[in-house]
Amino acid sequence: STAHSLLWESTCQGVDVAWLCCFQLYGYCYQDSNDIPDTLTTITELGSPLEMIQLLQTSWEDRFRICLSLVRLLHYLAHSPLGSVTLLDFRPRQFVIVDGELKVTDLDDASVEESSCTSNSDCFMEFPARNFTLPCSVEGRCQSMNEKRNLYNAYRFFFTYLLPHSAPSSLRPLLDKIVNATGNHNKHGELHWGIDETAAQLERVLNLYKSGEYLQNTTRVPKAEYRRVPEAFIPDENYRCWPSYHHKGCLLSVFDVNEAIEICDSYSQCKAFVLTNQTTWTGRQLVFFKMASNHIVPDPDKITYVKVTD
Repeated sequence: STAHSLLWESTCQGVDVAWLCCFQLYGYCYQDSNDIPDTLTTITELGSPLEMIQLLQTSWEDRFRICLSLVRLLHYLAHSPLGSVTLLDFRPRQFVIVDGELKVTDLDDASVEESSCTSNSDCFMEFPARNFTLPCSVEGRCQSMNEKRNLYNAYRFFFTYLLPHSAPSSLRPLLDKIVNATGNHNKHGELHWGIDETAAQLERVLNLYKSGEYLQNTTRVPKAEYRRVPEAFIPDENYRCWPSYHHKGCLLSVFDVNEAIEICDSYSQCKAFVLTNQTTWTGRQLVFFKMASNHIVPDPDKITYVKVTD
């Protein structure tokens, strides 16, 4: 269901409610029965089921938001009041999307137990594609095993599919670095980054994107001239582009007018574009790109730019 306000009821055994900030908690009750002792029933929000194929067809900005919200969640779990929490069942079906953000729904398979060890060989993590060996601490615990397990699962289920593809070209090196650092290992078999570094780097990407700094090193010389038509809109003349916020037209987000001009210049069929008063979650403006400007109508909330030279 896509109705974010629906409630669902989940029975969780032995889980402290202190870290239920991962999704909206509307209420809970504690009960003890002969059949199931120490039972906590929670009433929470329900989001949209996570459909990876559908996510791959959305804008990079929305896919980045999914990864960012996941990393923020994992950062909290690594530093929760209960200690480092791992999600033993990390499959996409354990998550939902609520207002564009990824949230975990199933707490049954969460654990705060860090594995005990006597040597590094005891700190072995096995995955379908590769394995890792983490250091054994002097206290006899595998260092950061819960955190690293969460992070590698985030890489193999989310980052590798959602982060790099169709991202702005100037952000690709940093995004590739994030993917490689959470999915590869060095000669000692350890993952390169922990959750703190991963979260810091994703927040850096967010700041570069929201501030427009990612555009500073790109060439921004318009190929064509455009005439500004205030309080005007082109209702028709749509063409499709990917990824688009509108399935029947080309609706993309831009940092400013110059970026909109760059995008229009990059599409051979683009002859005009319309700035709307709608923004995305990062504050970027949504823009319709059009294949002609034969029919312009008044609209006080929009500004149209018409290409006058090629």
